[in-house]
Amino acid sequence: MEIRNRSASYEYYIEERYDAGMVLSGTEVKSIRDGKVSFNDSFCLIDKGEIWVKNLHIAEYTFGTYANHPAVRDRKLLLKKKEIRKLINKLKDKGYTIIPLKIWFSDKGFAKIQIGLARGKKLHDKRASVKEREAKKELRHFTNKYK
Repeated sequence: MEIRNRSASYEYYIEERYDAGMVLSGTEVKSIRDGKVSFNDSFCLIDKGEIWVKNLHIAEYTFGTYANHPAVRDRKLLLKKKEIRKLINKLKDKGYTIIPLKIWFSDKGFAKIQIGLARGKKLHDKRASVKEREAKKELRHFTNKYK
């Protein structure tokens, strides 16, 4: 199962992608398996050589007890130091940010998150993205129609 941040490609140019592990509690993992994740306004921040995802909403687990997790909290991401240093150097350039792109489970059952080094799009770039997507959709429609 894979949960995607669909608005990311509309709002940003994604230049580099990194796969990271996440430090989660048990009820958070169960909520992710149920697909109860929202990427609205979420972003990543580097603090003291560690990378954190902020504002990622993972709904409280329905059958959780007193040990249930808060829905929105800072979650630590697990990346290699070399990758974090590379991200720090890129973030010094104006206009770059780090955003979460998707969450999935590895073959071993670990929750993983894909983050992207992104640069924001201007309004005219967003319009061009919509126009391109509509053209691809129309082309797909006609190729399926005349097969």
